[in-house]
Amino acid sequence: MPERTEDTTARVPRTRTEDIRLQLADEIVRGELAPGTQLDEMGLATRFRVSRTPIREALRLLETSGLVELKPHRGCFVASLSAEKLEELFVAMAELEAVCAGLAAVNMTPDERKALEVLLDAMAEPMRAGDPQRYHELNERFHNAIYDGSHNGHLAGLTLATRIRLAPFRRAQFRTLGRLARSQEEHARIVDAILRGDRKGATDVMRAHIDTVRISFETYVHQR
Repeated sequence: MPERTEDTTARVPRTRTEDIRLQLADEIVRGELAPGTQLDEMGLATRFRVSRTPIREALRLLETSGLVELKPHRGCFVASLSAEKLEELFVAMAELEAVCAGLAAVNMTPDERKALEVLLDAMAEPMRAGDPQRYHELNERFHNAIYDGSHNGHLAGLTLATRIRLAPFRRAQFRTLGRLARSQEEHARIVDAILRGDRKGATDVMRAHIDTVRISFETYVHQR
């Protein structure tokens, strides 16, 4: 019998906690929830028609991304992330992902390279459909595959931790007009370099890709 392989493109159902986290993250990134705004668990539970448990978990996840601050005995507040701090995170993200891509170009196994191609092909469907949320989900798997393909666990961990901090901002930039198609083109160039085993090329195109993500997010914010 042929060996069964995991479908890395299958849609994973979102939990209510994840839905709430994404909704609040969007409102914070768009400025609808200003820095310093207190997020009351009971009020949010009433708004989303859930118990306080998924609200509490969603706020904890938002704290991981640096979007909120949980202050003992005071409550949860929307964090203030300066433009300078956000710039620092994007610069770090670009360098970390660039190194991962370069290592993936020389370290990925044939099966890992094939899986990366499959992910790239799968991303074309939500790109054509104009579905930024589905594209974002597959985009995260695409970048995770490159982190894993670096075959450097320490580097992959550092890169993922930084990506988690920037995830709401990276997700928001997909709502910029025409961004999905451009992102798909950038991903295709990354895959091409990795499949050719071009370490420098993969490093350069990944760094340029993350820089474009930063610019696209800034454009998205200015258009609001």
